[in-house]
Amino acid sequence: MDEVFKALGDASRRRLLDSLNARNGQTLRELCSGLDMARQSVSKHLALLEAAGLVVTARRGREKLHYLNAEPINAIADRWIGQYARARVRALADLKTALEQETMSDTEFSYTTYIKTTPERLWQALTDPAFTSRYWGVTFETDWAKGSRVTWVMGDVRMSGPEQVVLESDPYRRLSYTWHSFTPEFVAEQKIDAETAAALNAEPRSKVSFDLEPAGELVKLTVLHDGFGPDSTLLGMVSEGWLPLLSSLKTLLETGEPLPEPK
Repeated sequence: MDEVFKALGDASRRRLLDSLNARNGQTLRELCSGLDMARQSVSKHLALLEAAGLVVTARRGREKLHYLNAEPINAIADRWIGQYARARVRALADLKTALEQETMSDTEFSYTTYIKTTPERLWQALTDPAFTSRYWGVTFETDWAKGSRVTWVMGDVRMSGPEQVVLESDPYRRLSYTWHSFTPEFVAEQKIDAETAAALNAEPRSKVSFDLEPAGELVKLTVLHDGFGPDSTLLGMVSEGWLPLLSSLKTLLETGEPLPEPK
């Protein structure tokens, strides 16, 4: 926590965070172009922000992209919030972050959180129906081998097809699969209007990836949902949904119970 306060205490570093808040996923060159600072100075500030957990990075080909991570700031807020209000405030804070991230990129959603668990336990929570049904309300029928088909089950709704497949599967490290189709049954169950359903079915199929990285007693979980087209309808929907879902996953692993359903 001391590292977070130290990182936030510098005006230049706060400007870098403001820049990422306005548009997430920037390269070093892009960050330098928007600030009156030398490249070397920006690199040093970013290193301090990354060490404090306020910035996380991901490789895309030869480029290194920088993303704002709100988790340490949420942790500071939690320190001064009563234990009975903590779950609700965390959910609201995560939802606020998700809604803000809608505008950060028009082609992807990215979020990083730290969970007090093990990679094995987190992998189980991402793949085992006994876990996914509790915090997501979804189960997956698949063997989680690369190339295998994935059937999504949501109550009485089943969604399967040749394009719903496992893209990558490295147990306890990385999992990636394509998103589900928007079947008439799913549209009816979710009460999606005809215009929105048509827009969803006209979009390219997106994919989600989970990267798991041990961090002492914690596991760093980075979720990247990408493959959206410009002005994606689905991107707006998943941006509103991912953070409450991930907060519930975190709470389940750390307390044994998912967050309560909103009333």
